[in-house]
Parts: sequence; structure tokens; C-alpha cells
Amino acid sequence: MASAAPLSAPMAWPQAIETAQPADLALIYRPEVNLCVLRRPVASGLEGFVARLLSGPWRFERELRIGTEAPSFQSLLPEEVLALPGAGAWLADVGFLVELFRDLFEPEGLGLRLRVLETAMCPRFHVDHVPVRLVCTYGGLGTEWLPDAAADRGKLGQGACGQPDEVSGLVLDPGSVRTLPAYAIGLLKGNRWEGGEGRGVVHRSPTPTPQQPRRLLLTLDPL
Repeated sequence: MASAAPLSAPMAWPQAIETAQPADLALIYRPEVNLCVLRRPVASGLEGFVARLLSGPWRFERELRIGTEAPSFQSLLPEEVLALPGAGAWLADVGFLVELFRDLFEPEGLGLRLRVLETAMCPRFHVDHVPVRLVCTYGGLGTEWLPDAAADRGKLGQGACGQPDEVSGLVLDPGSVRTLPAYAIGLLKGNRWEGGEGRGVVHRSPTPTPQQPRRLLLTLDPL
């Protein structure tokens, strides 16, 4: 998926790219970049649909394996949700994300997961065991991440000795915790990116608040 850096080349400190230019997502292929965030304008119809969904009674989780064929995304939503105004715009946006992911990485297949979340799914800082993952939070709080200079990777997983992130010493600067904006497209390198093993972006799920108790999270992984 990505070429390893020459053995003689020193590895730069992992960096994050935040941009409003879609073409900049290709910078994820740079060895020193482990996170690309694309901020994008969102149509009011799409925001209205997500607001109705998250304020309603629906709780669901969907998974979809996608090959080279043109998939139908209607199975991702319950029938009552499909009838909400703006559902078509949301389905079109999911199709856009899938094609974007295909164009960037040319995977043989990909796995799509969609969840309505009311709790922090992965509340501890961690690195994904995948080459790369696309993350988009439709409404609600976005994924939290740490700049590399603010994370002690030795305290990830078992290195934390069961202590919370704020106690274990993993978070070197609590004020540096960043959040992916709602509707932004995030490309997160994991520990299986060729040539970037052990340098994936450190991130976690956000803790819901009374003001934003739910989130609609979509992820894409190469298969």
C-alpha cells in the first residue's frame, strides 16, 4: 500500500496534516505523515438528516463488505430512517467517501462500519492494527487524537499497567488533545502501514456530554 522509506533515511517525527483541499489527502503517503484531516463544507440538508437521526429513538450498528462492484448503501439504515428528509443526501455522501477511499488506496475490498454511539467505544488512547482507516463522524463529538510530541507511546496498551490515560503518563500535555471536526474526513495510519510500523496516530473515542450525547460514526478499512 505504501513504499517503505530507504533504510538510510532517518524517519521524521510523525506529523498531522489539516487541510480544506481534497487533493491534500494524498499526503497520507508521505512517510512522516500519519494523519490527514479534510475539513469540508456540509449541505444543510445533510446536517438536518443527521440531527433528526441522532435526536430520534434509533440505535443500530451496520457492517458492509464492499468489493469492486457498485454497492447499495440503503441497507445501512432502518426503513424509518430512510424515510427521513435528507436520507438520500447522506447515502450519496457515503458513496463519495467509498469512492474517495478506493481512489486513494485501490484496495481489493473494503469494510464499512456504521454505528450510532451513546458511549465511548474505545475510550483509551490507542493505535489501530490496520494499515489505514477512514473516519467520519456525522454529528456529535469527533474522534480525539494526540500529536506525537504529546504522547508517550511506551504507555500504550499494557504499558499503562491498567491506569487511565490521564494517570499513566501517556498524555504528556493534556492541553494538546485534538478533536476531528464533525463531518471532516480523517485518514488515520495504523501500525500495519508498510514502513510506518509503530508510528500510527494515537487516538480514542470521545466521552459523550449532555450537550452532545450521541454520534453517528462511519469507518472504512481496506480488506
